[in-house]
Amino acid sequence: MDALKNMVTGVGSAAMLLAMTNTMTDEQYIKGLLQTMGYKVAVTEVGGKYRSTSFQDVIIKSVMGAALHNKVIEKNTYEVHAVLHALIDSKKGLFGESGNSSSLNAKIAIARKDSWIAVAVFGRSAISNLMNHERSGLGIMHI
Repeated sequence: MDALKNMVTGVGSAAMLLAMTNTMTDEQYIKGLLQTMGYKVAVTEVGGKYRSTSFQDVIIKSVMGAALHNKVIEKNTYEVHAVLHALIDSKKGLFGESGNSSSLNAKIAIARKDSWIAVAVFGRSAISNLMNHERSGLGIMHI
């Protein structure tokens, strides 16, 4: 447990560690650990064609729903704005300026401590089954 605590140096590493969990048991363990360290956290999962408009809507709704439902943020302009900007930055890191229409299956974690919030995305993407590989992105914002 101390080794995992030492890996968490701020909201970014907290969110990424949580996003990289592979099982519900690991996810629950990391959530509990982060909560004992003073973090508010939420996790959601998404899948689909990354560049499609409907998928972009799904990501936003999924992240906002998870953040609000788990009381990571309050429903006010400042906190919603910070989450959306962190999500936008995490998506830029995930695919950069790539123009391809890759499929994506990803876990998204939101971590907040005090007035800082992070959105981390970790998953697999591919243009075809032969080119499946891991990707990640991270966005951090001040509320």
